[in-house]
Amino acid sequence: MTEPAEQPRTPDHLETITQALNSGMFVHVRRMLQQMRPGDVAWLLESSPSPSRKVLWQLIDPDDYGEILEELSEEVRDGIIRLIDPEKLAIALEDMESDDLAYVLRDLPEQLFTQVLDQMDEQDRQRAEQALSYPEDTAGSLMNTEFISLRPDVTIDVVLRYLRRHSELPEGTDTLYVVDQHNRLLGDMPLASLVVQAPTATVAEVMDTSVEAIPLTMTDTEVANLFERHDWLSAPVVDDNNQLLGRITIDDVVDIIREEGEHSMMGMAKMDDDEDTFAPVLTSARRRSIWLTVNLGTALVAASVSNMFEATLSQLATLAILMTIVPSMGGIAGNQTLALVIRGMAVGHIGDSNARWLLTKEALVGLINGMVWALAIAVVVSLWKGSWEIGLVIAAAMFINLSVAGIAGATIPLVMKRLNIDPALAGSMALTTITDTVGLLSFLGLATLILLH
Repeated sequence: MTEPAEQPRTPDHLETITQALNSGMFVHVRRMLQQMRPGDVAWLLESSPSPSRKVLWQLIDPDDYGEILEELSEEVRDGIIRLIDPEKLAIALEDMESDDLAYVLRDLPEQLFTQVLDQMDEQDRQRAEQALSYPEDTAGSLMNTEFISLRPDVTIDVVLRYLRRHSELPEGTDTLYVVDQHNRLLGDMPLASLVVQAPTATVAEVMDTSVEAIPLTMTDTEVANLFERHDWLSAPVVDDNNQLLGRITIDDVVDIIREEGEHSMMGMAKMDDDEDTFAPVLTSARRRSIWLTVNLGTALVAASVSNMFEATLSQLATLAILMTIVPSMGGIAGNQTLALVIRGMAVGHIGDSNARWLLTKEALVGLINGMVWALAIAVVVSLWKGSWEIGLVIAAAMFINLSVAGIAGATIPLVMKRLNIDPALAGSMALTTITDTVGLLSFLGLATLILLH
């Protein structure tokens, strides 16, 4: 009997399973879940509200728990783990690769973490402890230790016979690594190269000695940049003595790139990139209230500037109509620079060697934009309101704010990086505070000096 084809992850598929759940067709849903890939089941869980998610998890085959947990986002995985007792969780983690094992274990509550380790056998416990010994977000935490290594003095024929003795190769194997008797990396041999070599040739004669290894302590962002730059599918990881410890594969790097993208996108909204779309109402409200509180404080700072010039505004109502233009233009210009610099920092284009050049460049861009748009707004407002004095005031304020915005947009992320503050989360808010405050202060201050004296 032919097995039914696996269903893709689509909104229609989600609706079909939801309708089946609501109709009580649990056996049918169980069969559908058994036909799906682990990544698609994870997507389905993340796309389901909490009550449906709990029911779905009860219908999943326990043998698939480990592969599905690997694919879940952090917050959803933490919620699912609460539904599993420690013994079953330990079993689910047995067949995980070391990098995925560390990823899951690292975020467990301390009590559950201890219980899970106690349920593991000695070999898995040692593997888990070793994986967790490397700092998070480094090559050591990303690498998996399942790989095949060769000695340089064996022949290709011996290598091929050795590989045939395996029922399967470690997942994602595209390259074999050549090491000496002290496990120091000497070179590598892609599988595609191996199968076309003469059987009598030795590994030393045909291996590639120009292999570039990744240091154990390199950050995950730098690892992703290297993979992107060199189009790697995998890369070896070595310690300070060039001893081969593991390898990083492209699937892990894709996860890093995706997480970086989600982090930047959610950071602009002041939200956690792992936030569960279907988290409880009170949980979501509490998390978002933190940044709303901070933002309210910065908004009050800008409002206090306007309050300082209450007398000016009461005498010249026209200023109240025009006063939002300058801060708005400064905010847009500054955010353009901010986004450019944050992206450059994320891909490794910006460092100490070129930061000063970048600041100079963005300052000049701000000055040019300031002059161009100051002239434009001066003409528009002078004709609109019939007053060259008001045109002059708003033009001068526009020039000041756009100049400041360009410098601030480049400076803020660089300073925040030095202070270990995430510029994707806090950068736009700091910039908005500066451009609003400077914009209002320059516009209303100049209006008071020029128009009322």
